[in-house]
Amino acid sequence: MRPTVPLCSGLLSLLLAGPPAVQAQTAATVEDVEQLRAQLAALQQQMADLSAKIEALQAAPPSAPPPTPPDVAATVPPPSPASQPSPGSSKVFNPDIAAIGDFTGAVGKTPGGGEPSLDLHEAEVSFQAVVDPYARADFFLTFGNEEVGVEEGFVTFPTLPGGFLMKVGKMRDAFGKVDAQHNHVLPFVDRPLVSQNLLGGEDALADAGISLARLIPNPWVFLEATGQVYRGESEVFKAPTRGDLAYVGHLRAYQDITESTNIDLGGSVGYGHNGETADTTTRLFGTDATFRYRPLRRSIYTHLLGRAELVWSRRQDALQTANAFGAYGYLEYQFGRRWFAGARYDYSDRATNASLTDKGGSLILTYWPSEFSQVRAQYRHTHYGEGRTADELLFQFLFAIGAHGAHAF
Repeated sequence: MRPTVPLCSGLLSLLLAGPPAVQAQTAATVEDVEQLRAQLAALQQQMADLSAKIEALQAAPPSAPPPTPPDVAATVPPPSPASQPSPGSSKVFNPDIAAIGDFTGAVGKTPGGGEPSLDLHEAEVSFQAVVDPYARADFFLTFGNEEVGVEEGFVTFPTLPGGFLMKVGKMRDAFGKVDAQHNHVLPFVDRPLVSQNLLGGEDALADAGISLARLIPNPWVFLEATGQVYRGESEVFKAPTRGDLAYVGHLRAYQDITESTNIDLGGSVGYGHNGETADTTTRLFGTDATFRYRPLRRSIYTHLLGRAELVWSRRQDALQTANAFGAYGYLEYQFGRRWFAGARYDYSDRATNASLTDKGGSLILTYWPSEFSQVRAQYRHTHYGEGRTADELLFQFLFAIGAHGAHAF
C-alpha cells in the first residue's frame, strides 16, 4: 500500500503545474499588460503637462497691440462692413453714357455745293437711366460744326392706367419710319429726298411736346396707335401763337408671316400752322411698309429688307395750296457676316413748288467691323427739278463708345 501514496502526489503536482505551453502563454500576457500600463502612464503625464500649459496661458494678462503711427491712425479709419462698396453700387446713381461719332465725306461735283468734302457731321452723347419704378429718362445731345443742342430729352412713363405709354419732353416725331430715326441708325449716309423736301430733313418734326401710345388688343396683328402734340416750332410747322399747336398721329401694324419673315405696315398724319400767314397750315399724310426676311435656321448671316414710304403734302401759302408727293424705296441684302449691300430710289416734289420734282438713286455698301462701328460707301445720282444732275460718292465712318441703348425696332 505505500507505493500508491507517492504516485498520487506526483500526479497531483503535474496537474496543478499545467503543461509548458500554458505557462509560456501566461507569461506573455503578463508582459503585454505591463507595457499597456506603461503607455497609459505616459499619456496621463502628457495630458497633465498640456493642462498645466493651458492654465498658464489663461492666467497670463493679454498683451497690448503694437502702437499705430499717429499719421496712419488719423488717415486710415478701421474697415467697416457697411462702408464697403457693393457690386454695382457705382451704377446706382449714374446713367448709361455713350458717345457716337458720325464722320462723313463726299467726292464729285454737284450743283449747290452739297455735303462738305470732309466733315465730322455729328457727335451724339446720350444719357439714359431709370428714374424710379414708374419712369425712365433719355437725353441725346448733339455737337455739330455750327451748334450744340438737345436732339432729344424726354421722360417716359410706361405703366400708366389704361395701358398707355406717355413721353414728355423734346422728341423726334412718329411720322413714318425715317423721321423717328437718328442719323447713326439709318442704313444710308444721307436722308431720302422725300424727307428733305417734305418732312423737314434731318431734324424733321422734332419738337417739345407730349406723346401718348397704346397697344390695341386684337386676335390678328400687333397694333399700336401713337398720338403726339407739339409746340409747333419745327422745320415744317411754325406756330404764330401759343395756341397753334402741331399734331402727329401714327398707326402701326406688325405681323409675323413665318418664323423667317414679317411685315410692318404704318399710316401717319400731321397737321400744323406753317407760319406763312396767321391762318395757313400744312397737312401731311403718309404710309410705310417694311418686309423682313432672315432665315435663322439656315443662315444667320443672310438678311433681306425691303422698305417703302409715300408722303403727300398739302401746304398753304397766301396765294395757293401746293399739293406735293414724294416717296422712296429701299432694298438691303446681307451677303456676309459683316457685309451689307443696298439700293435706294428717290422721288419727291418740292413742298413749296410741286411743279419741281427731284429724282435720284443710290447704291450702298456697308461693312460692320463690330457692333460699335460701321464703314459705309454710297454712290448717289440725283436729277434735280431745275434740270441739273449730280453724281457723288459719299462715305461714312460711324463709331460708338459706352452703353448706348437699343432703338425702336
